[in-house]
Amino acid sequence: MKTLMLGNEAFARGLYEAGCKVVSSYPGTPSTEITEAAAKYDEIYAEWAPNEKVAMEVALGASIGGARSFCGMKHVGLNVAADPLYTAGYTGVTGGMVIAVADDPGMHSSQNEQDSRHHAIASKTMMIEPSDSAECKEFAKAAFDLSEKFDVPVIVRLSTRVSHSQSSVELCERVARENIPYEKKPQKYVMMPGNAIRRHPIVEDRMKAIAEYAETSNLNKVEMNDTKIGVITAGISYQYAKEALGKNASYLKLGIVNPMPVQIIKDFAAKCDKVYVIEELDDIIETHCKKNGIDVIGKELFSLMGEISQTIVAEKILGKKAEYLTFEDNVPIRPPVMCAGCPHRGLFYCLHKLGVMVSGDIGCYTLGATAPLCAMDSTICMGASISGLHGFNKARGAEAEKHSVAVIGDSTFMHSGMTGLVNVAYNATNSTVIILDNSITGMTGHQQNPTTGKNLKGDPAYAVDLEALCHAMGINSVRVVDPYHMTETEAVIKEELEKEEPSVIISRRPCALLKYVKHNPPLKVNSDKCVGCKQCLKIGCPAISIHNGKCVIDHTQCVGCGICKEMCRLGAIAE
Repeated sequence: MKTLMLGNEAFARGLYEAGCKVVSSYPGTPSTEITEAAAKYDEIYAEWAPNEKVAMEVALGASIGGARSFCGMKHVGLNVAADPLYTAGYTGVTGGMVIAVADDPGMHSSQNEQDSRHHAIASKTMMIEPSDSAECKEFAKAAFDLSEKFDVPVIVRLSTRVSHSQSSVELCERVARENIPYEKKPQKYVMMPGNAIRRHPIVEDRMKAIAEYAETSNLNKVEMNDTKIGVITAGISYQYAKEALGKNASYLKLGIVNPMPVQIIKDFAAKCDKVYVIEELDDIIETHCKKNGIDVIGKELFSLMGEISQTIVAEKILGKKAEYLTFEDNVPIRPPVMCAGCPHRGLFYCLHKLGVMVSGDIGCYTLGATAPLCAMDSTICMGASISGLHGFNKARGAEAEKHSVAVIGDSTFMHSGMTGLVNVAYNATNSTVIILDNSITGMTGHQQNPTTGKNLKGDPAYAVDLEALCHAMGINSVRVVDPYHMTETEAVIKEELEKEEPSVIISRRPCALLKYVKHNPPLKVNSDKCVGCKQCLKIGCPAISIHNGKCVIDHTQCVGCGICKEMCRLGAIAE
């Protein structure tokens, strides 16, 4: 049976068919759907872990226990999981352990562009890279076999376009696998120096063995057509090259991208007049070729930044320039914006009004940095808001403490904000931290987290009490506000900034898009009272616009949150 599937859904199907038993991940676009899809198979235990490091440690523990295991994450999540990954490269596995990392060329939903192949090289683990949904399924299955064959965690590198595009996938039956019997092996799994130093030669021998395997593996494919142009590529770049060049070029598609073969590349290059390397982001394949004396053309044509496309390949190799429609008038851009009724909007308006320095974090609330709110000064990585605020205040002193806050979401706080808050209490700055508790992990599509009271499957689970947790970490002053009530919220922020102690404000209101949230009727504008002052536009609500000099509220978007009503001093906005 064949069906259309997203790359991520197909990958989850591969986990199922391969007999994977334990899945632990942290949501991160573009990887999230793998774990969501895997959770639909009753034979697989699947969970959201608090962060990627925990997820990888769970997967490694399951592997040591003899089961096939998986963890998935986006590229920046692999940074968080790097600590266990690099040591897992030394220990190896018992049951097959597969890691999916979804890179995001073009930064569609990320704070940087990162080529995760560097992590595979540095951790001395195996990495393979599919190019469509069918390969996502087959590579997931192959990864388990390779993991057990070579005693190594296998990373599967995905990308936004592979993860979120659809193609035909053939469904097969699950092959159930019993756990490999557990044996106590401290020399293999206890990585204190005396054991680790003995594992390193094993790691190097293993990488040589994988490189030899790569020379004949069917994961690497040669397609000979016209030999005037040869293309060495991998992943989604293969699809771009095929669409742009067709039968006018021959192709070596590398499915194994670490460690890479040598002889198969030399043999392919020898058959072609001119050889191009097409790869997104860094010059990993190109450097490997040149290191082994293979003359190729790569980044002198193709950028180290952003996505490649069919258009770029055709232009750079064939000299064909695409024609584009142009408009004489400037077309207004449509930037990302907080949803109508977003609970974060009122809070950020208060912060903007107070003019404080805002140390930001990763989540949909990062949109507080955009106009017209413009209420965020920095966003670095998950959890950095609290640690960064502490450093900012240590550098600038007591006066800065009264004019600066950190903002962090509930899921992000559980991910990596807790240690930063401990640091604030332990090393004593009078820092004010605002936890934006919208009762869900919003940015990646409404996943549960340890504060919501439900697990991945929606079953009841222990819900972390944020107030009690903050108190236990040494924060005496913990306040809760409703960001829909801006006057109260602003007053509480002012009070906490004045205190000579660290404090936490929990801005609590469920995400407006949650299905269980009951909204008020849409608000209406009394045009006779409206004078067109545009004060209501300052909150950046997409339901509000100006028509013929008067405020207009789109009733199809408005959820009756009342923030604009509080803004309007003339009483022109009413229920």
